[in-house]
Amino acid sequence: MGAMMGVGVLALPLVLLFGVFWIWMLIDLLQRRKFEDKLVWVLVMIFLFILGAVLYYFLVYSKGRK
Repeated sequence: MGAMMGVGVLALPLVLLFGVFWIWMLIDLLQRRKFEDKLVWVLVMIFLFILGAVLYYFLVYSKGRK
């Protein structure tokens, strides 16, 4: 049981980090004024969770910041 407890201690910060990142990307998506594919990206982020947030970051967010 002690070994499994260590895994939980390591996993919890990662889960929190991924959750914060996902919420950050979702807020950015919803705050964009003109964005034609907003509904599609919301669905991608809901169904793919962290993978959807990472895709959004590289395909939309990072291009808008340049």
